[in-house]
Amino acid sequence: MMNRHMIPLVVFAALLLLFWVGLGLNPKIIPSPLIGKEAPKFDLPELHNPQKRVTNEMLKGQVTLFNVFASWCVSCRAEHHLLLDLQHRGLYIIGLNYKDEKRDALNYLTQFGGDPYAMIAYDYEGDVGIEWGVYGTPETFVIDKKGIVRYKHTGPLYREVIENELIPLVRKLEQES
Repeated sequence: MMNRHMIPLVVFAALLLLFWVGLGLNPKIIPSPLIGKEAPKFDLPELHNPQKRVTNEMLKGQVTLFNVFASWCVSCRAEHHLLLDLQHRGLYIIGLNYKDEKRDALNYLTQFGGDPYAMIAYDYEGDVGIEWGVYGTPETFVIDKKGIVRYKHTGPLYREVIENELIPLVRKLEQES
């Protein structure tokens, strides 16, 4: 039987072990339960033309970057020029404008150099963002040709992630039938 004086020592040792393991984890990597699963269903108005609809079916048929952004997001501004570069490099990008005023979103695209998106789903209420497990903006997902989520990046994209993770994955997925 364990001595009652040993219990605090065992609890302290267990806490030390948990802290030690936690220090080795990367806090920027937030796992997504969507990886390997079909993209969540959605049907939203298109930001530029509300009579048009943007749906999850539009994520199928080609490798797609699905980028969640908002005009009020400072980090989105930092990555916007990189999205424009990705568009110029031939990547297909669909945007999800998250919890934003329409006029602010449109001004944002003009103010920061243009629209890198093939289309933009307008999620004023944020319900679709919740379905996608969005923690905040920006977030970028890679969707394969079959509509399966293959990758998630939380936070702004930066050159190292684009060159070492995003582009190689997109090119690999483009080669799959």
